[in-house]
Amino acid sequence: MPSLSEISIPQLSRLVGTSEAPAVVDVRTAEHHAEDPRSIPCAVRRDHRTVAEWAPQFAGRAAVVVCERGQKVSHGVAAWLRGTGVSAESLEGGHAAWRDAGEVLVKPDRVPPRDEQGRTRWVTRARPKVDRIACPWLIRRFVDAGAMFLFVPASEVVAVGQRFGATPFDVEGEFFSHRGDRCSFDIMLDEFGLDHPPLRRLATIVRGADTARSDLAPESAGLLAVSLGLSRMYREDLPQLEAGMGLYDAMYRWCRDATEETHNWPAAKPTT
Repeated sequence: MPSLSEISIPQLSRLVGTSEAPAVVDVRTAEHHAEDPRSIPCAVRRDHRTVAEWAPQFAGRAAVVVCERGQKVSHGVAAWLRGTGVSAESLEGGHAAWRDAGEVLVKPDRVPPRDEQGRTRWVTRARPKVDRIACPWLIRRFVDAGAMFLFVPASEVVAVGQRFGATPFDVEGEFFSHRGDRCSFDIMLDEFGLDHPPLRRLATIVRGADTARSDLAPESAGLLAVSLGLSRMYREDLPQLEAGMGLYDAMYRWCRDATEETHNWPAAKPTT
């Protein structure tokens, strides 16, 4: 059982990918990070030796601190953060325990470089429908919680990306885009190493909705209908994205927790 200053692997696992997820601060040493450069979803790398400099960045937030084995480094950093008013816990067993439990990890190879504010920047076509909402949701929930998204005319995506240091996605000919019968969401799962069964199930639903293949999953037709409805409710893309985040939060939780649950009416009458 974790101490009061620790969070267990199952407890953090239930939060990862949801809107309630804490900030995850990876303070592994350079040597340990080199041995396994993958990270817990949305983790940010920080040097434990400079905690006094970066601690204010987490003011008012809940944070989980991760070192290699959940010992002195993470406990020391978490204690320091608590001393500055941050609600901070150490991950029980550290990165090694998370990895050994088979929990989801993000490969860094294809994660774009971060800007001076620590964000990844992305650009895609304006007036999103399915993939261009699903992909930002995936990025913000599993790769970079603070990711910035630019929606621009289709003809300007590549040029805007070059000028503003943003990575294009869901644009023909670009790396993060459709390949064969697979959509951009599928490609991001592969490239980020997100081999997570609920996300794979969600990917099938997204692919069916995005490529007019409602036969792939019964839920695809409903996702398409709601996505098209959102695109008509919002004239501006960023408010539509914020509304879509809630939609995909619900879809992910269904894929993770509720696929076996059914609902019927009328409810069964009590027997006498």
